[in-house]
Amino acid sequence: MAGSVRIFSFAYKNTPRYVTKYPIRWQTTAHSLIVRQRIQDKKKQALLGGGEKRIEAQHRKGKLTARERINLLCDPQSFVEYDMYMEHYCVDFGMEKTKFPGDSVITGRGLIHGRPVFVFSQDFTVFGGSLSGVHAKKICKIMDQAMLVGAPVIGLNDSGGARIQEGVESLAGYADIFQRNVMSSGVIPQISMVMGPCAGGAVYSPALTDFTFMVKDTSYLFITGPDVVKAVSNEDVTFEELGGSKTHTVTSGVAHGAFDNDVEALMTLRHMYGYLPLSNQDESPIIKCEDPWDRDVPSLQTVIPLETTAAYDMLDVIKETVDNRDFFQIMPDHAKNIVVGFARMNGRTVGVVGNQPKEAAGCLDINSSTKGARFVRFCDAFNIPLITFVDVPGFLPGTAQEHGGIIRHGAKLLYAYAEATVPKLTIITRKGYGGAYDVMSSKHLRGDINYAWPTAEVAVMGAKGAVSIIFRGDSNLETSEEEYIDKFANPFPAAVRGYVDDIIEPRTTRRKLCEDLELLAGKKQTNPKKKHGNIPL
Repeated sequence: MAGSVRIFSFAYKNTPRYVTKYPIRWQTTAHSLIVRQRIQDKKKQALLGGGEKRIEAQHRKGKLTARERINLLCDPQSFVEYDMYMEHYCVDFGMEKTKFPGDSVITGRGLIHGRPVFVFSQDFTVFGGSLSGVHAKKICKIMDQAMLVGAPVIGLNDSGGARIQEGVESLAGYADIFQRNVMSSGVIPQISMVMGPCAGGAVYSPALTDFTFMVKDTSYLFITGPDVVKAVSNEDVTFEELGGSKTHTVTSGVAHGAFDNDVEALMTLRHMYGYLPLSNQDESPIIKCEDPWDRDVPSLQTVIPLETTAAYDMLDVIKETVDNRDFFQIMPDHAKNIVVGFARMNGRTVGVVGNQPKEAAGCLDINSSTKGARFVRFCDAFNIPLITFVDVPGFLPGTAQEHGGIIRHGAKLLYAYAEATVPKLTIITRKGYGGAYDVMSSKHLRGDINYAWPTAEVAVMGAKGAVSIIFRGDSNLETSEEEYIDKFANPFPAAVRGYVDDIIEPRTTRRKLCEDLELLAGKKQTNPKKKHGNIPL
């Protein structure tokens, strides 16, 4: 009948029971209102993560929450969240009684400087950020979509590891993420920012990404924690000593940089993002440049010391040459004898590699070869031109290097330069000795344009060493050394053979490079068809 009344009762787990008393004709309206309220309640719960007490605990540690990090990283109001209402489905060990909308990770897409990016941010306030099956599915979804549309992925890691209650399902989730890391490699840029603990299997996802950064005093990366190390090897070690930011940015080279706090880390990441293309289908990014492309750099005329064995700072050369002295250095604290990083030339992103005479005379060693090779391969994968400043006396001698595999590791840098098809510009500022000269983007490794400064020397080795071999037993070595210097300690032996294209005045370096980059913007070069090369890993 028209006037009949029914009572409807709606309820769901962990929420109040909603009771309505409406005429039948109002049933649909009542139900819609109840569903709306339920959505709002779930959303409110999701926004709170693990609750206000856990958020306060996070803040007391000097850490931002997962949502605060995303809001700081992305442009205002640009973040679109995915899967806010997903919940874990574990029913063991009482887990079915504790659920949080969104589980322990926040995923979605946003904008950085108006350019798209996909982001996941692990929420330590929910189950310690531990990875569940649902957690992994959420991350995999945005990684798949990032590959589909061609946009970078940034992961903000803050997790206690696998969710033990879920057993093998959690391990399967890690493997699913690893597979996508590998498939995305060289297709879209991947960046990891470790902002809390990252232990066990979880460490391999950051290790597979292009760049890994850490926050000092609050982030840790290790396979096994101090307790396990103590039990197995009887070593007493702290979290910081085992896997802190200093360990990984200075010693191991696992991380590419470290920052004092969450805010600095995220602001620096925003700055770095501007240098990167969105995918391997995009050209090197170009922005408007206020720094004249054809300006002379008088300071470069005197940067090289008169004494050939005296050190100078290659960073001075790089910063004076690039736009606005803005050089974003990668791995500044590891393998300091080589400098790598991003800069711009006439507004165009370039990758810069340079030997550092201030450290180990600029010799190449195991760590510097690996550091340089990885950076060169990233630039080549994402169409970023390479500029190489050469001042290298050779490979570092010694039993430690030989036993550590300098032959194999040094070959990595050679391989990286040899296979690169992006524009390659090289400037020999002073020494180019031995096999290290060949390795550093020489004309023989398909260098497009190679310059030498008047102070350049290209030879098998330095004068003293060469003379002691050539004139062994000769009593008049000083005269022989002077003769050798006169003949080889200058750029002419390479220039007359076409191994350098020109000998230029240092002050004209910026203008020359900008002209060459414009010319080479349309460069098309391919390698022989193959499944993949076999780089000496």
